[in-house]
Amino acid sequence: MNALAATSRNFRKAGRILGLDSKLEKSLLIPFREIKVECTIPKDDGSLVSYVGFRVQHDNARGPMKGGIRYHPEVDPDEVNALAQLMTWKTAVADIPYGGAKGGIGCNPKELSNSELERLTRVFTQKIHDLIGIHTDIPAPDMGTNAQTMAWILDEYSKFHGHSPAVVTGKPIDLGGSLGREAATGRGVVFATEALLAESGKSIRDMTFVIQGFGNVGSWAARLIHERGGKVIAVSDITGAVKNANGIDIPELLRHKESTGSLTNFNGGDSMDANEILVHECDVLIPCALGGVLNRENAADVKAKFIIEAANHPTDPEADEILSKRGVIILPDIYANAGGVTVSYFEWVQNIQGFMWDEDKVNNELRRYMIRAFHNIKDMCQSHSCDLRMGAFTLGVNRVARATVLRDGQRSSNILEQEDKSSSSSSHIDPPKDAADGDELKRGFDTESSLPKFIDDRWKNGTWDLNMFVKDGKMHWDGVIVAEARRRKFLEIYPASATNEEPVLFRSSIIPWWAWFMRSYLPEAELINGRAAMVGFFMAYIVDAFTGLDVIGQTGNLICKAGVFSDSNVCDTLQEKGRFPEPEKPGR
Repeated sequence: MNALAATSRNFRKAGRILGLDSKLEKSLLIPFREIKVECTIPKDDGSLVSYVGFRVQHDNARGPMKGGIRYHPEVDPDEVNALAQLMTWKTAVADIPYGGAKGGIGCNPKELSNSELERLTRVFTQKIHDLIGIHTDIPAPDMGTNAQTMAWILDEYSKFHGHSPAVVTGKPIDLGGSLGREAATGRGVVFATEALLAESGKSIRDMTFVIQGFGNVGSWAARLIHERGGKVIAVSDITGAVKNANGIDIPELLRHKESTGSLTNFNGGDSMDANEILVHECDVLIPCALGGVLNRENAADVKAKFIIEAANHPTDPEADEILSKRGVIILPDIYANAGGVTVSYFEWVQNIQGFMWDEDKVNNELRRYMIRAFHNIKDMCQSHSCDLRMGAFTLGVNRVARATVLRDGQRSSNILEQEDKSSSSSSHIDPPKDAADGDELKRGFDTESSLPKFIDDRWKNGTWDLNMFVKDGKMHWDGVIVAEARRRKFLEIYPASATNEEPVLFRSSIIPWWAWFMRSYLPEAELINGRAAMVGFFMAYIVDAFTGLDVIGQTGNLICKAGVFSDSNVCDTLQEKGRFPEPEKPGR
């Protein structure tokens, strides 16, 4: 089954789950516009050669269409159509305001000189410039293209429409590109992997990984997994494959490939048959290359427990069914590799605003989007009793369908009558974030019910999971204080969201007194734990005692302050022993 048939099949399954009527289903499946152009260029030797280029604009119900341009010999209309459709659902799953598009030229970029590639790109841009634009269709790099390709498109487009940096994303930093864009897809894959493993009580550090494809996405995923303590035991690309049961030194492998252009003859591992990479023993398999690599021929031999689809459509439907029956958990491509388009969205926003972000902000926002999307997918899985692939498809299709119905004014459609769990995430209220504390980006506000609900994946069963605040083997008390301050701030804003059905067991007295000084400027911290203030009073008394000048004026208050300090400890002790009842929370 080809990519278009498989993508359409998944869409129809999602449509049946959502109860889409046939008219709406058909309108969502048919592309908005399909473009086919001939691009004739002079080669360096003076001869003329023609190439066929495509651009499929699938849907714009949720915003401008977005998708890459690839240069590859096997580019064809069906593949481009399938990838454009996939982009529609992918941007909806990520909850960024785009529709889907895709483009490509049937050529082998390795057989063209740099000047020939430039001429081909400029001719292609001349053919489609009226059909792309900042608020219409925004191209990006894909297979066989890069930041330089985007620079040529930007320059050629600007000749017709004036300087328009937001018309493409993934461009060089000096032309308005975003920091963090190069690593975005691979980094998003790692964030998605972390979210999936956390559901099973696991972490990257506990797992062994096999990565098929060591280009931009695969190499960044491998590097970030290695940095997190994960063990990458096998890697392959078009040049060969290498394995090491004890874990490959990824930085060393990257240096080897940069210097030799190949994975072969690497001293830090043994060579292996690249065709065996997909069935190599491991915990997590990450296909990062072409589509259709997992099929009925090899699915039964796959030994991984988890598959993270970093490539587009790496698993065909037959393999999907075989793997699912065997209990293999597959994180689908329309979510797993959405990091690239998400940071492309950030780049577009920066270009429009004329205000650029630092790399930490880009990475932290990407992490927040990826974690939020994962939880939205899980909600759909629970609502419709389906696997992660169908959870992602129903999430994306539902959002696009609702936007289409609302724009067309079809108020009677049953898509609007359903409980809208997918769009609830769009109304998340994000509280002020401490830009220096990336961990805080895991939390959000859940508006699935009529009342907002506090969400933070570190808040479990009425208390903070302190294990999740450990950094480099040390407890990050500063992070605990900020997290608790935000939780209490949320309850202050939404007191009705607290209920007696979910008792709070956390007591801020477990935080050492000295940790409060790290957040002395935080207003909420003073409300959380009076002990910090007590310590301050005693220190003030010591100053007065030593100076004898009563400078701070605490000498006369010593007995009073000591009494308050003692009473607070006695009350806590009695409450822990059950002598005092827990105070009722507001709300019910």
